[in-house]
Amino acid sequence: MARTWVPVPDGSPFPLTALPYGVLALGGAPARPWVAVGDHAADLGVLEQAGVFRGTGLAAASFAGATLNAFVAQGPEVWSAVRARLVDVLSGPAPTGVPETAVVERRLLRAALPVAVGDYVDFYSSLHHATNLGRLFRPGGEALLPNWRHLPVGYHGRSGTLVPDGDTVWRPSGLRLVDGEVVFGPTRALDIELEVGAVVGVGSERGRPVAADDAGRHLFGLCLVNDWSARDIQSFEYQPLGPFLGKSFATSVSPWLVPLEALEPFRCAGPEQHPPVAGYLRTSAPWGFDLHLEVHLQSAAMRAAGLPAVQVSAVSFADMYWSFAQQLAHLTVNGASVRPGDLLASGTVSGADPGSEGSLIERTWGGTRPFALPDGSERTYLLDGDQVELRGWAGTGPGRIGLGSVRGTVQPSPQIDEEGR
Repeated sequence: MARTWVPVPDGSPFPLTALPYGVLALGGAPARPWVAVGDHAADLGVLEQAGVFRGTGLAAASFAGATLNAFVAQGPEVWSAVRARLVDVLSGPAPTGVPETAVVERRLLRAALPVAVGDYVDFYSSLHHATNLGRLFRPGGEALLPNWRHLPVGYHGRSGTLVPDGDTVWRPSGLRLVDGEVVFGPTRALDIELEVGAVVGVGSERGRPVAADDAGRHLFGLCLVNDWSARDIQSFEYQPLGPFLGKSFATSVSPWLVPLEALEPFRCAGPEQHPPVAGYLRTSAPWGFDLHLEVHLQSAAMRAAGLPAVQVSAVSFADMYWSFAQQLAHLTVNGASVRPGDLLASGTVSGADPGSEGSLIERTWGGTRPFALPDGSERTYLLDGDQVELRGWAGTGPGRIGLGSVRGTVQPSPQIDEEGR
């Protein structure tokens, strides 16, 4: 076997079959596009300048900016041609004209957001999550609201507070109901939501819905998303218009965007939908993805003692009720448009069994069932200093492809006083 210029260790989450794209900074330089391979990453701008992508149809200067928007906007033919060229180039000897400095160890890079997100929509697509919350909030009643099985419920999130891997998450403050009194102050029920995100590549025209079967021509790739949630703020504010301050303070996005082409071997059929969905939500091809997802938690005391983070949840993404294709079709069926870089988030991914909950409100049943950490403390919701890491991958053994991870550490509320001044 020919010696490659970019080594890929056995068991790496980013083998040559993955090749995820990201935007990261090296040292004090501005963030720019990279592709991950093994424990290293290659500078896409340098490769482009060296002529590596000549003949692929890639537009000039696609990797010259600080986002991947220009690249993902070019469509499946270009995505596939660039990917094939990268596989060819990275699996052989170093191409002529490419300096050795074009490849660096991934650990030296600092994450930024992979795309500039114009619009962010958070969905509510896990049957188990929706059922758990329905039973928690409406004991004795129907767990699912009447519309849930008919359409992928969603709300518009705030793209201005999407944050990259490693960014601090400040504990938000707001109005809460405490013992029947409305009070202002930092949330006492800070939670996480384990989600998968899909990034739009090719946009659409306003007034022209995207058919569910055409989603593959628009959606570029997947990432991990932690949609942090202040449950007490949210529960007081959300009626009748839905989440606002309880959600808008931070949403963490993983640094590496894994192309759907890389995940093609892990496609699977989703669960059978009852009642049958409307015609615009039907797909002829499977749009589920067999992904394994985990939540890990490390307290400040655990870090100080050198104790690693512990797994608090593990779940499969394979049985998500509503798919990304259906989400995109639903988002645009009224004539709304999408743009390159727009983010669709799956909503919390939860399973049917204990230990597969994608949020702490489910894991602790509304804060009534705390769990223990190795430092001797207990958790219902997050405390200051807690660090949460989401991890995900597809497959097992040599064929495994990683989604990477996304971390965030909780810091105290920056509010000056309890009056909000």
